[in-house]
Amino acid sequence: MSLDILAQIYTQKGMYTEAITAHQEAITSSKGSTVYLGRLGYVYAMAGKRNDSEKILNQLRALMRQQYVSAYSIAEVYTGLGEKDRALEWLGKAFEEQSGDMVYLKVEPRMDGLRSDARFQALLRRMGL
Repeated sequence: MSLDILAQIYTQKGMYTEAITAHQEAITSSKGSTVYLGRLGYVYAMAGKRNDSEKILNQLRALMRQQYVSAYSIAEVYTGLGEKDRALEWLGKAFEEQSGDMVYLKVEPRMDGLRSDARFQALLRRMGL
């Protein structure tokens, strides 16, 4: 089982300490995957580690100046922080950039906090989901 999948399982079970460790290992073994970095930012937020989560956001934004960083990864962090407006803004950007992660939007558990928002439902319709 990959470290990322293990981290996602831990996250869904509310085992945030284990999820953080697994995501950190996934980032190291992938040589700095920004996808895993975004997921780590989400878990930090869910674990109540807002400062760590915001550091991840700053890191992802800095990396955007040097390499491709999916807007979806930024949206994940904002979702964890409970910042719905910002999360939806970045999901819109992810849609525009045709981020591959968007195919999971309808079922992605990290997006559960956005499902009841009319803007989220409109985005799903726009995507044909």
